[in-house]
Amino acid sequence: MIREVRPEEDAAALAAIYNEYVLNTTISFETEPLNEEQMLRRISGFAAEYPYLVYEENGIVLGHCYAHRWKERAAYAHTWESTIYLSPPACSKGIGAALMQELIARCRAAGCRVLIACITQGNERSCRFHESLGFRQVSHFHAVGMKFGKLLDVVDYQLNLSE
Repeated sequence: MIREVRPEEDAAALAAIYNEYVLNTTISFETEPLNEEQMLRRISGFAAEYPYLVYEENGIVLGHCYAHRWKERAAYAHTWESTIYLSPPACSKGIGAALMQELIARCRAAGCRVLIACITQGNERSCRFHESLGFRQVSHFHAVGMKFGKLLDVVDYQLNLSE
């Protein structure tokens, strides 16, 4: 079931999902895990202004996705960044596609014209996933991040919602 985030109720579960990626992958560029309070503040801030969705099955949160402002300058107000994280056992089961399709619909309805997905180069699964939703690669930044002692590239994918 896809539903809107309930920040106080969901913070612990969402932190646990996110921290798997922080601690064990280069998918997130954060290097320290978030505690429940930090995640609650982050969720509350994004959900106050932008769509923030959770996928829950049998009372267990399996993933979440949300949008937020891509850049702060006023001219970018209608360009948002999308983010999605799933519990590893929930991957490849259609949950991510269902979440993102709903997020895209809500972003479009809210007046967003462009969604940007920022992906660590080499995360081919995420690149293929975003391409399947209509996103297209528009940039490649070289050696802009470092995690686990490794320089990392980032690619941006764009989906035009106004077409």
